[in-house]
Amino acid sequence: MDPLIRFKEAHVQGTISDDLFDLVLNRFHIAVEGINRIEKASEIRFPVAYVEPSVVVSSSSPHSYEFGILFARTIPIIFEEKFQVVIQISAPLIAFGLKGTIHAILAHEFLHYLELIRKISKMDFLSDEITGNLFESVYADETRLFEPRAVFNDRTLLSHITKRFPSGFRDYKLEDKVMKYWIEKNLPQTNIALDTNTVKISMESLSKIKLDPKFLKRMDELEQKSKKIRKKKLY
Repeated sequence: MDPLIRFKEAHVQGTISDDLFDLVLNRFHIAVEGINRIEKASEIRFPVAYVEPSVVVSSSSPHSYEFGILFARTIPIIFEEKFQVVIQISAPLIAFGLKGTIHAILAHEFLHYLELIRKISKMDFLSDEITGNLFESVYADETRLFEPRAVFNDRTLLSHITKRFPSGFRDYKLEDKVMKYWIEKNLPQTNIALDTNTVKISMESLSKIKLDPKFLKRMDELEQKSKKIRKKKLY
């Protein structure tokens, strides 16, 4: 799969300008470097990723003035009766994000990927909560992820994650650029409600999912390391 295929199609259709197209293509190597770095630091292969040619905006309701920009999402899909996880990376992140920010967001989504696989492997999937506002979503997000220090053996990458995700992701300079150079220019935008940004897979599809035993063993090791780190934080 060409990770830029949807972005290239949007350019051909005229919704993405030549200048913006060249900017994203010239900076895409930063995302590739981040993926390679995450794989090396975790010893786990990164899932399939692609660039979404729009800014993804989430709000608690269609009439709410409170909204957040989702720079990347972890999306499970069933394709040709096979389960797969896809990381959606928004084009504005590639266009305007600093290297450290891009790598931190990719690493954060990688943790979501691991959490999703953990839930599926333990059949703890259907109990996933639905939250109604951005603050609650941030809290839920931070309390269910694997500990970054348990997963990544890369001090610089860990520093990027810690600085950019103290309690949910915030990068005001990046958000201002996206507002000014993307949203206010009426470039492609995808709007989703928070309660629709959830995973929905049928029991039949779940029963057909087969996971590599070696991968599951590695997941158990990371989960135990995460628990130990959290205990040290408490005491």
